[in-house]
Amino acid sequence: MKKITKKKIENLLPVYFIMGSNNCQSEPTLVLQQAIKGGITLFQFREKGTGALTGNEKIKFAEQLQNICRINNIPFIVNDDVDLALALDADGIHIGQDDESAEQVRQKIGNNKILGVSTHNLEEVKKAIAEGADYVGIGPIYSTTTKEDAKTAQGTALIQEVRSNNIEIPIVGIGGITVKNASPVIEHGGNGVAVISEISLAEDPGENAMKLNKVVKSFLK
Repeated sequence: MKKITKKKIENLLPVYFIMGSNNCQSEPTLVLQQAIKGGITLFQFREKGTGALTGNEKIKFAEQLQNICRINNIPFIVNDDVDLALALDADGIHIGQDDESAEQVRQKIGNNKILGVSTHNLEEVKKAIAEGADYVGIGPIYSTTTKEDAKTAQGTALIQEVRSNNIEIPIVGIGGITVKNASPVIEHGGNGVAVISEISLAEDPGENAMKLNKVVKSFLK
């Protein structure tokens, strides 16, 4: 099958929701359902960190969330775990710099699944593109406490650097992004924002998703 088009990826990135069981204070399945109703455009299953599920519990939880996404036509991305992504026939996978190379992952998942790569400098962006990434995650844009090993916040500098080099790969900004500070990511060349706690810990996940969707899409060209 052909690779997913750049335009389709761009259309999936505006409000990219990332979540695991330990990111929620209320029932995760309800949080996801509310977020979808609010207007998220892509979902990533990220079951990591303190208190994260493992083994069969992790698989069953992933299947629950994937089923919700399928019913609502929201692509389901798995964080890091290639074997789980393949076992679930997920829509794609997102990897970091400490995981397998994008080239190896692309060989395993084929061309019809989405491949995203976290990047922190221009060289990593170029390498991800060369190895078959469909989009890159750039961050942390702002300080974040959700990711335990997060690097220093760098604002939108790398997004601007990528665009100033005429590199057109779809970009999603991540790290400490809220409704109030999301717009610079798009103004400086991003195609969307990836959030965890801004939706997962919100009093009304659906309302925050709707607000993010409105902010991001008002700045997209």
